[in-house]
Amino acid sequence: MALGNIFGPDLLIVVILAVVLLFGAGQLPKLARSMGEASKEFKKTQKEAEEEARKEAATSAAGAGDEKITMSKAELDALLAEREARAKRESEAPPAQ
Repeated sequence: MALGNIFGPDLLIVVILAVVLLFGAGQLPKLARSMGEASKEFKKTQKEAEEEARKEAATSAAGAGDEKITMSKAELDALLAEREARAKRESEAPPAQ
C-alpha cells in the first residue's frame, strides 16, 4: 500500500481505522445509530417537502380557473371605450410598409 496511491479497499480501511481511533470502539454503535436517525429524518423531511410542493402546485393550478374579477359598470364602460378607440385608431392608421 503506497501512501500516494490510496484508493478503493485501501481507502475504506484507512477511513475505518481513523474513525475507530477518533471515536473509540465504544462510541461506534452510538455514532452509527445517530447517523441512521439523521438519514431517516432527512428522507422524511425531503418526502414531506415534495408532497407539500405537489399539493401547492395542484392547488395553484386548480385555483387559477376559479379566480373571479369584479369591476364596476363605470370601469367596464371605460375599458370598452378604450378598446373601441384603439381599434378605430388602428383601422385609420396607414398600413406599415
